[in-house]
Amino acid sequence: MKPLEVVCALIVNSKRKILACQRSSERSLAGKWEFPGGKIEPGESAEVALKREILEELEVTISILKPLPVVKHKYPDIEIALSPFLCEIIGSEAPNAIEHSQIRWVNLAEADEIDWAEADIPILKQYKKSI
Repeated sequence: MKPLEVVCALIVNSKRKILACQRSSERSLAGKWEFPGGKIEPGESAEVALKREILEELEVTISILKPLPVVKHKYPDIEIALSPFLCEIIGSEAPNAIEHSQIRWVNLAEADEIDWAEADIPILKQYKKSI
């Protein structure tokens, strides 16, 4: 079966902190932390899907700075092809936790202490190597 195509945003702010989002208790991987994003709908590009998902999940508009390497990961119930992008928020709007139990800005040391969803771990490692 073909992996589910999904996108996520590694959002950085002016203080070089990244936005971590905790999955709500009603969703799979409840309590795990992730980079926000979601499924690519039929006919959407990855970039369009990401901007739509971030607006829905966090009520902010993002600028995509660059794509990061795709991560393929097999969870027990689903296989995903996760396309991450390095992003920043446009303007001064603060993100809101619409679909997550909580969100927070973390520095890289704090990010190492978070219980990330397995597919997001290689994205964080790749980002740390690139800065």
